[in-house]
Amino acid sequence: MAEISRLPGPVMDLWEWQFEGACRDADQDLFFHPEGERGSARRRRAEAAKAICATCPVLKECREQSLAVREPYGVWGGLSEEERAAVLAERAGRRTTVTA
Repeated sequence: MAEISRLPGPVMDLWEWQFEGACRDADQDLFFHPEGERGSARRRRAEAAKAICATCPVLKECREQSLAVREPYGVWGGLSEEERAAVLAERAGRRTTVTA
């Protein structure tokens, strides 16, 4: 008989948290900047997206998923592209410090 204990769980179990996202009923354009958007317009849009994230019951799951897959665009789990890059850099720095 095949050993199934090491197989991944059902896919639905891995993604079901997304059905609880506060962003599901929001305008998706709020979470992704249009080409050429800069400065205060970009900040205001991102802050509005983050305000929705702040009310989200699955913020932690969303944030960790976006970091795990290195999501390159948009606001995910209350973090912008730049904020996710900073978190990943900090985590990488801690790993190299510990192993050095």
